[in-house]
Amino acid sequence: MDGTLDSSATVTRSLLYLDGVTVSFDGFRALNDLSLELAPGEMRAIIGPNGAGKTTMMDVITGKTRPDVGDVLFDQGSIDLTTKDEAAIAQLGIGRKFQKPTVFDNHTVEDNLLLALKADRTVRRNLFWRPNGDARRIGETLDTIGLAAHRRRFAGSLSHGQKQWLEIGMLIAQDPKLLLVDEPVAGMTDAESMTTAELLKDIAKGHTVIVVEHDMEFVRRLGVKVTVLHEGSVLAEGSIDEVSARAPARRQGHGAARRLGAGGRFHRRGERERARGGGLFGPVIVIPEFANANIRDPGARYVEENWCWVPALCAQACALRPE
Repeated sequence: MDGTLDSSATVTRSLLYLDGVTVSFDGFRALNDLSLELAPGEMRAIIGPNGAGKTTMMDVITGKTRPDVGDVLFDQGSIDLTTKDEAAIAQLGIGRKFQKPTVFDNHTVEDNLLLALKADRTVRRNLFWRPNGDARRIGETLDTIGLAAHRRRFAGSLSHGQKQWLEIGMLIAQDPKLLLVDEPVAGMTDAESMTTAELLKDIAKGHTVIVVEHDMEFVRRLGVKVTVLHEGSVLAEGSIDEVSARAPARRQGHGAARRLGAGGRFHRRGERERARGGGLFGPVIVIPEFANANIRDPGARYVEENWCWVPALCAQACALRPE
């Protein structure tokens, strides 16, 4: 991608349109001439290493961060998001779910959804509140997220995966046009990840969804178009198989990874990593000479392998990413 999208025709058919977006922090370009188009009703997976610009992209879309330059247009180009604050953008129908679930632990599952419903919040409306259609909407949402049997439970008693589903349900209750979902399966078991994939595919039937995720098996289950970000720009787009097939032409560090890994061993993602909330791309290369390495060392070396940016770490910490 050359950093620009086709003009008016592309804008008018897009729910979300980013063109030439650049964001810098103290000279570092978190986004570098980023361009992205999302059609109404589409679900898109965004992948990339730490520092690729995924979080900054979502911050720009939701109004948390202002771009230095570039266009961020919503709803067929009719709304310039760079002129709106976070509250106004949320009212426009853009909802965001962060990686860590933020539910009201001391309220029931049903009350969490009730609090999230898109409705008149004036004093008069709340004083004279009646269930009316709210109960139906809550029931439908509970069925969608698979928590109908837990509606009377306190949210704090739910498992991690169930809390993630509840927060997704709270987003749905707001009836958004666009959902931004950040690493929805971090910390989940394989079974929970499979359920989450089916949940998001079901939600995408009636909503536009952006999913940021590190779990490649989960992305494959979604079966959607993938956008790969690297150093703040779009590196590749297509199906997961298509972007993987292009890897050999892009793997400048591949040979070095092989040499470093020659005396070590490879570990693929597993339950231990999921339980720790990890989110690595593909295999972790474990190097014997780094057995006593401090995984929090900001100078920890990285290698690139099979279209995956992964850290060379000690065996004991093979499932964790250094910060």
